[in-house]
Amino acid sequence: MSIIVAYLFLSIAIVTEVIGTIYLRDTEGFTRLTPSIITALSYAASFYFISLTLKQIPVAVSYAIWSGVGLILINIFASIKYDQTPNTITTVGMGFIILGVVLVNFNSGVD
Repeated sequence: MSIIVAYLFLSIAIVTEVIGTIYLRDTEGFTRLTPSIITALSYAASFYFISLTLKQIPVAVSYAIWSGVGLILINIFASIKYDQTPNTITTVGMGFIILGVVLVNFNSGVD
């Protein structure tokens, strides 16, 4: 698998994890069928694609990108869907996450 395909799989893992997390609130404790199915399938797809990613990209790099980018996207979509606006400290923290992901990738040893 090429590195481009690995990053494509990582992107799919991130997007499906974000979808699952956003719909998790709508499950109301897994008492609502449609959001529960969307959440379960999204998380299953996310773990499947992250497992494919790990064949090419080191786990520390994959997980840093997966969790960091996922957290930022979840905050953005939660702001839109649930009107949950992050405060200044949260925004600064997300900036540090972006910096951390950049630094982890700067010398990750990925060929």
